[in-house]
Amino acid sequence: MKILAYGVQADERPLLESAFEGRHELRSLAVFLNRDTAPLAAGHPAVSSSVNSVLDAGTLRLLAAGGTGLVAQRSTGFNNIDLEAAAELGLTVARVSEYSPHSVAEHAWTLALAVNRHLARASNRSREFDFRLDGLLGRDIHGMTVGVVGTGKIGTCFARIAHGFGTSLLGWDIAASPACLALGMEYVELAELLARSDLISLHVPLVPATHHLVDAAALARMKDDAILVNSSRGGLVDTAALVETLRAGRLSGVGLDVYEEETGVFFYDRSLVGITDDVLARLVTFPQVLVTSHQAYFTRTAVGQIIAATARNVDDFAAGRTNENTLVPAAGS
Repeated sequence: MKILAYGVQADERPLLESAFEGRHELRSLAVFLNRDTAPLAAGHPAVSSSVNSVLDAGTLRLLAAGGTGLVAQRSTGFNNIDLEAAAELGLTVARVSEYSPHSVAEHAWTLALAVNRHLARASNRSREFDFRLDGLLGRDIHGMTVGVVGTGKIGTCFARIAHGFGTSLLGWDIAASPACLALGMEYVELAELLARSDLISLHVPLVPATHHLVDAAALARMKDDAILVNSSRGGLVDTAALVETLRAGRLSGVGLDVYEEETGVFFYDRSLVGITDDVLARLVTFPQVLVTSHQAYFTRTAVGQIIAATARNVDDFAAGRTNENTLVPAAGS
């Protein structure tokens, strides 16, 4: 079966092509799937999309018109896909239900540690042979109160690392995690978690109820020297409100691997042309802010698991089967 994979990163490409070799005909593209690029999939029964693809109703109609029957997304999140439109068009949509939660949890802690100890500023100074310590004063993580917003698999991994540092743990979720309770986590209301935590990390999915979960009111509840980390979905944070909070001199560190308007910016080289997003441009100017481009999942282990699951999704579709990764089955399945 012919497959067209969109948004394939250079390091990902050989792994992806190896997974399909000898079973399916795979073509990899660096461009992302959207209305402009969907016509390229004409004649391909399956496409594979990445998290920053835009699979709205218009894109899906173009795919269906070109003969595509399967959209196999290489991510856990699927808020970029219009599932109702896919069902109406008779498209099968599959995702990757899970991959190494350690990859994201470890990156979240990388961001937390980096902003706490001002590593980006220190590194830039060292390159210019400036070895002063002015402005680099951090805090011990040991003894902090760490708030984990969302204690699923990734949040639990994050909490385990926090426990290893010797922190007190607060949690917020619709249901308590037995593993987190075993670590001594205290579950509280979100408002209390925000007010008591020295470090807050977000690990909930982006759904209507969690959009701008961290808004101006939530930010106002946080300690002036709190650290905020988001490695889940950009839409969890009202970025304009975050910028205003930082302008007011609040929050000692912010580590973001995601941004609510990242589509069309993240995964691209904008160094020569710049960006037109004034909020993002202002955000990255704050010295206590570190932004990475949605790379928390990007480890050899996690990417390998994502690709293996994607290959299985394609194999099952070709055989007329569904599995636990199937979000929208084809008509009659």
